[in-house]
Amino acid sequence: MKRNSSKDRSVASYAELGQHWSGKDLGEIWDATEPAEFEVEIQSERRYYPVELSLSRRIAETAKKQGVSSETLVNIWLKERMDQTAA
Repeated sequence: MKRNSSKDRSVASYAELGQHWSGKDLGEIWDATEPAEFEVEIQSERRYYPVELSLSRRIAETAKKQGVSSETLVNIWLKERMDQTAA
């Protein structure tokens, strides 16, 4: 992890940063903070493909068991398959 412009330069990783702030109250130092601006580029496209009803139900059940959305599970599976096909 790159060191940021934080005044506390002793933090070298995200884990250390999390540990450092876990016992702090931001309300106590709020006046010393500065606003931050950043841009986020999320590229996503939705396309709809017909799926058999029984297959759709199996996907939903599997996704629920794995604790992810059906969309996430399908994207993971498709990416894995496409990577295998490309190899």
